[in-house]
Amino acid sequence: MKLLYSNILPLGTEETQQTIIDCFTEQMSHADRVEIAVGYTSVASISELETMVENCGIGKICLTIGMYYIEGMPEGAYHTALRLDQKWRDDGIGEIRLVKSFKYHGKLYCFYKDGQPFSAIIGSANLGAIKLEAANRRQYEIAALTTDTTEVSEISNHIEKLKQPICSSNISEISGMPLIREVNTALNGIELVTSVPQSSVDFYEHCDASVSFFLQLKVPKADERYLDDGKHFTKSNINVCYAAPRSKRKARDWYETQLTVGAEIYRMDGYPEKNKPFFVVTDDGYWFKAHTTSDNNKQFSAVGDELIMGRWLKGRLAVAGIVKPINNTAEDTDRSGMITQEMLDEYGCDRLLFKKTGQSALDSSGESLDVWFLAFIGSADETERGDQ
Repeated sequence: MKLLYSNILPLGTEETQQTIIDCFTEQMSHADRVEIAVGYTSVASISELETMVENCGIGKICLTIGMYYIEGMPEGAYHTALRLDQKWRDDGIGEIRLVKSFKYHGKLYCFYKDGQPFSAIIGSANLGAIKLEAANRRQYEIAALTTDTTEVSEISNHIEKLKQPICSSNISEISGMPLIREVNTALNGIELVTSVPQSSVDFYEHCDASVSFFLQLKVPKADERYLDDGKHFTKSNINVCYAAPRSKRKARDWYETQLTVGAEIYRMDGYPEKNKPFFVVTDDGYWFKAHTTSDNNKQFSAVGDELIMGRWLKGRLAVAGIVKPINNTAEDTDRSGMITQEMLDEYGCDRLLFKKTGQSALDSSGESLDVWFLAFIGSADETERGDQ
């Protein structure tokens, strides 16, 4: 047995000591198959494992995660793991499983070559230890590497038992597991936007609606992203950032978004009047001023900053691991940052609930404005509603 350490001052590693990360990387380089069973993961560590599997030419891989089925899984880690599981299964090299029968808190890493396990790491380190980030950079872990044939075989057998259907299932087959919504930080520090406490969100959410609407998000399917006519997908909607730039020198900001409301909605009684501002409180605790504009007041946007609505909407998808923000939309030639129907399906929402709460609040000039509740919760499985 060989002890492995974290390298965190004042307990920095000594000359003869090896870190957990370095040992894991070394064992991966010698293996052609890897079996992992841990309690927790992270978006960064799942992505790092994907890269290492590719770089090391691993032919078989299974990641079993033990704590989330009962506790709930952060949505970003869930969507990242779901996509990687699909990739591994498509490539025929492995899968990601979740323990269902109990909360599994073990941390085991077993390495194989030519069908035989040759080493294993056991200790306190969850998968996050292979990719340090702000949340765990000062978290000290300790583990041990064993190459003892009997010990390695016992660890291998234990992981195989954990993979049996009585204990775990493939992540794509899991239903009913709670997902933990992660905080969308894309609106933090943005002028004209304030945060409100959860108690205020709950109050407005439960106000009786005088009117409410579902606002359908108009997006292309994945195979339609490359169509250049722009009729529905780039000129005036959530993906307007892919329209022709206003300046030859500067691409549109990825967060630039226009919510285009259909005629069946904006013609309904009670829909906000054109250019008459109102307050919006969102289901995740943000407050800003909005209005409807353009012909037939079909554009729904924040007042004073065209990026606010995109930061709220796309920021939700980004923090959930559905899409990665694009630094330069002009260089995103494969349009990987374009929001698609498949992305919304994965997130479980394809429309917004827009509800007039019957409440009002004063703006900075003392004018009384209506308060509307805006939630990114609608799904294609729900019955579309108009007046309530």
